[in-house]
Amino acid sequence: MGATYDLSGRLAIVTGGAGGLGRGIARALLDAGAGVELWDANAAGLAEAATELGAGTCTVDITDPEAVDRAAEAAFSAHGGIDILINNAGVLGEVKPIWETSPENVQRVLQVNLFGAYLVTRAIIGRMRHQAPRPSRVTPHPLRGHVVSIASIQGKEGMERAVAYSASKAGLIALTKSVAKETAQEGIIVTAITPSAAETAMAREISAERRADILGRIPMGRFVEIEEVARMVLWLSSDECSFSTGGIFDLSGGRATY
Repeated sequence: MGATYDLSGRLAIVTGGAGGLGRGIARALLDAGAGVELWDANAAGLAEAATELGAGTCTVDITDPEAVDRAAEAAFSAHGGIDILINNAGVLGEVKPIWETSPENVQRVLQVNLFGAYLVTRAIIGRMRHQAPRPSRVTPHPLRGHVVSIASIQGKEGMERAVAYSASKAGLIALTKSVAKETAQEGIIVTAITPSAAETAMAREISAERRADILGRIPMGRFVEIEEVARMVLWLSSDECSFSTGGIFDLSGGRATY
């Protein structure tokens, strides 16, 4: 039996909740007893995810500052507070050398992967820091919440023909470290994960050649399973994670160089 975490009474928001990784993370949070609200711009996908998981939903474009602020205010008003934020929304973008990339596409990737995560983090933490700290179940130090961002090993290493995606994830790592320092005394734990590729719809966007290239960089010789990402998220969202703020946690199957 694997490690178990008690998230009963906690409320989590998962961005990119209509996708496979978002659903996998949401399922793990629900199984641990948390309430979950899925955020995504894909209304049809959200409806499908809600039916599958029994989670709440909010159709929101995370690149729209006003829409994000409205969604955050609605979530806090409806639930009385938010305990967990999972910044999972992301897009891959073009797989081309920089001189062939479209500025519009690069801007879109940065808007979703980095600016969107900034907007959501800003809106949720801005409210989270004013909610009453809750007694921790495992430490004498009360906590107000946890924020976990899904970055990428490409944010650490960079990768050819992925300038926008790599840059956006590197920015997300820096955002995590910066916000963690700002909230270190607020009882808010802020961390990120750097997975290698997972078997999601994003992985299916790439060519067989690109897939083989990525797989060849992973010493374990396989992609990370969605459930493996979800298990890491569970720990980082729980009271057991009480002193690791600013940490960037590797899930790259040995690919990480630092």
